[in-house]
Amino acid sequence: MSKTLEFFFDVGSPASYLAWTQLPALAAKYEAQLVYRPMLLGAVFQATGNSSPATVPAKGAYSRQDFQRFAKRYGVTLNHNPYFPINTLMLMRGATAYLGTADFDRYLQAVFTAMWVDEQDMGQPEVVAAALQKAGFDPAEVLQRVQDPVVKEQLKTTTGEAIERGVFGAPTIFVGEQMFFGQDRLDFVAEALAG
Repeated sequence: MSKTLEFFFDVGSPASYLAWTQLPALAAKYEAQLVYRPMLLGAVFQATGNSSPATVPAKGAYSRQDFQRFAKRYGVTLNHNPYFPINTLMLMRGATAYLGTADFDRYLQAVFTAMWVDEQDMGQPEVVAAALQKAGFDPAEVLQRVQDPVVKEQLKTTTGEAIERGVFGAPTIFVGEQMFFGQDRLDFVAEALAG
């Protein structure tokens, strides 16, 4: 696989969730390596002066409708989480901690599902613990991993790299040096992979 598809994401982003449901199949179709790049969206917003569409009521309402259109197109469930926006620092440290392990996909599945299908308050440690335990994780082990200074530093490093490369929101996808922002740009991602 010579082609690489980098996926900068934060689990607190419904658009990241939608992209996540589609990217594995897209990468497989074009024989590209899907590289997950967990980043902290709040830090990206702070560094770039950007903010969530939810901060503008009309834009937030439109975005929710648009996300539903894409969820229907993709054949996936997306529910509006009543606790949105959620502080995802610990969740993204968890994604960083499990990156490159056999448990990474299961971790993302558990967190994205709890957040965007089951509408759980994933900013609450006890809710996170229950969701991860249901997925077969030991919450104590997860907590230990997210406290690891190496994991904390790796998340900072990846977030810093995203900002340096021009990322201002999530999801952001790179095919080589070509950058694509938003889950609604997957057709352009496919064209880049095909080219």
